[in-house]
Amino acid sequence: MTDEPNGLRIDATHAARGLLMGGADIIPGVSGGTMALILGIYNRLVTAISHVDGTLLGHLTHRRWREAANYIDLRFLIALGAGIATGIVALGSVMHWLLEDYTQYTLAAFFGLIAASSLLVGRMIEKWTPDIIALIACGAAVALWIVRQPALTHPPDALWYVFLCGVIGICAMILPGISGAFILLILGKYHDITGIIKDTLKLNITSESVLTVFVFAAGCAIGLISFAKVLRWLLARHESQTMGVLCGFMLGSLWKIWPFQRDLTPGEEKFKLKEFEHLSLSEVPIDVTFGTTLSIALAAALFVLILDKMTHGHDIEPLPHGTSSD
Repeated sequence: MTDEPNGLRIDATHAARGLLMGGADIIPGVSGGTMALILGIYNRLVTAISHVDGTLLGHLTHRRWREAANYIDLRFLIALGAGIATGIVALGSVMHWLLEDYTQYTLAAFFGLIAASSLLVGRMIEKWTPDIIALIACGAAVALWIVRQPALTHPPDALWYVFLCGVIGICAMILPGISGAFILLILGKYHDITGIIKDTLKLNITSESVLTVFVFAAGCAIGLISFAKVLRWLLARHESQTMGVLCGFMLGSLWKIWPFQRDLTPGEEKFKLKEFEHLSLSEVPIDVTFGTTLSIALAAALFVLILDKMTHGHDIEPLPHGTSSD
């Protein structure tokens, strides 16, 4: 009887950690993976996800429910997942409003967050070699080419694209330093997803939004299960090369969220249909708005650097009984 309150207390702790991770996941530039590092649960989370494999299937096939639950660390995942979902819903509506009504300032915050995150990813490279520099350059070039494609300005509304965004976006959640929300922003679906969250909170639920969420969630599930194993393999055998590509990709993607843009469609009410033109710094008037934008970007970058300082020495939570790091 004395174990149950303690167990519930642990569940509440994991849910609170998930709440912080969910809040981080909805902000482009703040990685849920980084937050998991800060909270000391990164290794446990990646290990639990990677245990969706043949061994788990064997337990389920033979109806060894307890063994299956222990193997996948189910109680931990349920508590953490509930917190993550709550954090995403709680902050998603706010981010939607900020992006629509304070576009320049919001993009400035995103720019600072991503710029600082790319620096941190670069610091994860143990040894800089010509090959690593080439990978960074290739990653940046590919990202710049991708984000400048007209198709990403007004991406397709098809469900297959929503599924693809779920697969790709969720993978970034378990990568320290890169944000899943940022990936959705690049793919042009961030505003749509946060819009659904906002409408849901207002109880404005349609069959289309329910279907979109279901397809997106299915993409997330498949991407998370499959990528966790790939990530563990890449980081174990090619960590510097992986971080080099990620660093370059993030640097090249900064073009997408350059805060100084001119609205070419001021009469268009729907944000996702608006078109913007990038301005060079020489075209930006030096005024209060410029100073505020720059200050927001610098503050956001500083926030990420402080978070990074908090990660060191925190990923120490032991794996639960019945789980292996292999």
